[in-house]
Amino acid sequence: MTGAVNVEIPISADVADLLKDAARRELIGRLVSRVLQSWQGQDPLAAEIRAAKQEARLSGLSDADIDAELAAYNAEHRA
Repeated sequence: MTGAVNVEIPISADVADLLKDAARRELIGRLVSRVLQSWQGQDPLAAEIRAAKQEARLSGLSDADIDAELAAYNAEHRA
């Protein structure tokens, strides 16, 4: 990979051993680079939420319906 720089990214300890192999690290680095390039200028979580809301609207749900479902989900999972 040309023009590569090393960055520190926290990962779970149980998968850290998988990155001991140089070829695997390079492959993962290319994958991370491609993912981040596709996200330039966007918040990926916000983009996913927008896409999910758009899909729900196309199914006939209103923003109020969506917000009510999210509130019910959060109430169930925070209890």
